[in-house]
Amino acid sequence: MVCALGAAVCFGTATVLQAMAARAAATGTGGDVALLWRALKQWRYLVGLGMDGLGFLLQIAALRSVPIYTVGAALAASLAVTAVVAARLLTVRLSRTEWAAVGVVCAGLALLGSASGAEGEEAGPARLKWAMLAAAGGVLLLGAVGGRLPERGRALALGLGAGLGFGVVEVAVRLVGGLTPGALFTNPAAYALLLGGGAAFLLLTSALQRGAVTTATAGLVLGETVAPALIGVVWLGDRTRPGLGWPAVLGFAVAVAGALALSRFGEAPVEHTGSALAPR
Repeated sequence: MVCALGAAVCFGTATVLQAMAARAAATGTGGDVALLWRALKQWRYLVGLGMDGLGFLLQIAALRSVPIYTVGAALAASLAVTAVVAARLLTVRLSRTEWAAVGVVCAGLALLGSASGAEGEEAGPARLKWAMLAAAGGVLLLGAVGGRLPERGRALALGLGAGLGFGVVEVAVRLVGGLTPGALFTNPAAYALLLGGGAAFLLLTSALQRGAVTTATAGLVLGETVAPALIGVVWLGDRTRPGLGWPAVLGFAVAVAGALALSRFGEAPVEHTGSALAPR
């Protein structure tokens, strides 16, 4: 659980640091490439990238030790981290409702953490690895179709696709057994991890650039939490502590609901200039 929360802190803080770097880089001229080049010269952007990398390593460690539903809810809570850090560093004003949502996320995670059990020990059916690879390909297809939809539908479809892609990563990490080159080369889950992660990042970036941040992030949160949690419970043996099934379900639902209420922080708001860069 500590690793999952650490990943959420890293992802949430990285979003704000990258937004601050983008705000500083936006003072120049040129297109997206020039903006990215100037952002890469900002120490905050580089620190943010480093925190993204650390967050990913912590996410992998968490997925190898606690149930997927716990990790998914904790990662969704990175929006609460972004909101709090943005309020501190970007002078973004949070409403009472948003502060309440931050509290709800924390309460949900506390309840979930107290009720969740250890990582499931089941390997799942052999076809599940191929199903994850097919799902990663489906994420790319969803991106191609969703990119042609009207603005609101496009943002939701791309955000949901990104969430499903990150969900593929969560499940695939559990399905990757041996870490030797030979074992990885012959394991469909390893390819699903790479394809799902790459597709998710592309779709999320496109969703936040071409649609409403709130809609895209809502789709992201739902996609990366619900389906992977169900797969973990049904096929991978994820369980709660004895007698604490309903508290775990309640904590998961509360944490995700709080994250949805903070979905405008899918990109850290930048004062007077709008949103800046995509998370992760």
